[in-house]
Amino acid sequence: MGTLCTNERHDHHDVYAAQCPCRDVLDLLANKWSALAIGAMEEGPQRFGALQRRLEGVSPKVLTATLRRLEDKGFVERTVYPAVPLHVEYALTALGRSVADPLARLRTWVEDHMDDIDATG
Repeated sequence: MGTLCTNERHDHHDVYAAQCPCRDVLDLLANKWSALAIGAMEEGPQRFGALQRRLEGVSPKVLTATLRRLEDKGFVERTVYPAVPLHVEYALTALGRSVADPLARLRTWVEDHMDDIDATG
C-alpha cells in the first residue's frame, strides 16, 4: 500500500505516493517551459517579451500560464512598474534560485548527450 502524503507539513514527503503534493511540484519543474524560463531568469529579472524571445517556440498563452504556476508555487516573483505602457518583470525568488542549478545541470546533460540518445524511437 502506498504512502499517503497530505498537504500538511511533515518530515517525510514521498513523490512516489499518489496523493503527495510533491507530484504537482515535480510536474511543474519537469515541464520544459518551466525549466527553460527558470534558466532564462538566472541572468536576472526579465520582461515578458524578453522571455518569449529567449524561449523560442513558446506561445504567449503557454508562457503566461507557466509564469503564473511558477509564481503561485513561489519560484518566481512578478513586479509591476507603473508606466505607460505597463512594465512587468519576472525574477527568481530564493526558492527559484535554489532549483535553478539542478535544472541547469539537467539542461546541460541533455545538450551534452543529445547525440547519444536514439532519436528514432
